[in-house]
Amino acid sequence: MELLKKGYKPKKEVVASFYVEPASGIKFSEALESIAKESSIGTWTSLRTMTKQAKKLAPKIFYWSEKKHLAKIAYPQALFEKGNVVQILSSLGGNIYGMKDVRNLRWFDVEMPETFCNTFKGPAFGIKGVRKHFKVKHRPLLGTIVKPKVGLTAKQHAKVAYNAWLGGCDIVKDDENLADMGFNRFERRVKETLKMKERAESLTGEVKAYMPNISAPADEMLKRAKLVKELGGSYIMIDIIACGFSALQYIRNQDLGMIIHAHRAGHATFTRNPKHGISMLVVAKLARLAGVDQLHIGTAVGKMHGSKEEVLPIHKALSEKMGKLKSVVSVCSGGLHPGHVPALLKIFGNNIIIQAGGGIHGHKLGTIAGARAMKQAIETCMQGVSLNEYAKTHKELAIALKQWC
Repeated sequence: MELLKKGYKPKKEVVASFYVEPASGIKFSEALESIAKESSIGTWTSLRTMTKQAKKLAPKIFYWSEKKHLAKIAYPQALFEKGNVVQILSSLGGNIYGMKDVRNLRWFDVEMPETFCNTFKGPAFGIKGVRKHFKVKHRPLLGTIVKPKVGLTAKQHAKVAYNAWLGGCDIVKDDENLADMGFNRFERRVKETLKMKERAESLTGEVKAYMPNISAPADEMLKRAKLVKELGGSYIMIDIIACGFSALQYIRNQDLGMIIHAHRAGHATFTRNPKHGISMLVVAKLARLAGVDQLHIGTAVGKMHGSKEEVLPIHKALSEKMGKLKSVVSVCSGGLHPGHVPALLKIFGNNIIIQAGGGIHGHKLGTIAGARAMKQAIETCMQGVSLNEYAKTHKELAIALKQWC
């Protein structure tokens, strides 16, 4: 099959963009054809079983640059099952990584026609729904992660959450490795923390939210999600890489009426290498198809890997038009403290959730003061006043800036 179609203009195909380094002794064009065949209708040799119908489904390699190691391949929609993220990954992110013809291969972007995007449920709430839930129209939402990640009892966990809410946090969530431990049972933790949420709401007059981590085998995830709903919770959190897109779609397809917060723990095992793997941009687009309402994207500052040039396109992709799918809230989390807030708002704007764990609970005056300092940093940025100026009359912020900046 001749799959190299220079200058072809895709119409309603799925377009995948790759970085490609051929193996020693393999021509660039040969590597591209191997990728296109293996991810669609072909294999390493000619087939006696190849029908006319199958040939019509052949992809087209319509752009390539050997100098830049780049290629774009257009795949007919008919090659993909409607509403199935798993099958997209099996096709475009599957066997091609094991071929001897390539030394390095990175799937760094995907573009999908509206008709295909509309076969997925996508987010149930999205940015507008999340803002409506909290009754917050313009400012970034403020969240925290209970720290230490593991080790607290259910009551201790709930107390930390309560203090964070009192200090001004909108959201408190479990960390990615907190599940149903002997020292902190899931049901008890959810009951205790939601009780503290209600108390914080009554004292502050503000809407608060708790995101319990339901990550587990899919059947157990559904049990936990239903329990959270029965207890009055409005949110659930899923470790989408560890649980997989099958489990994520399974939960989303239940239409439980709860906001889904997606943690990306483990993504860097295949997204971090600039020459090999799958980019976080692709993961973000697939997560949106699958139906997350909120997704960790990185920070461009803080402790996590990821430059502005890498993270900003992910943020934009979560709001750009994808058929009728709702947008997704970008979550910035990882080593953040009040001093990072101006940079975050300058880079990403206001439609984000700023999550600080150590940057709140590590405050010298404790969790309440730490949450206040983060809230003060957001307030001053929204007012266009410098952090140092605002800190003159806000001691919590002043202490945080001295401590971390």
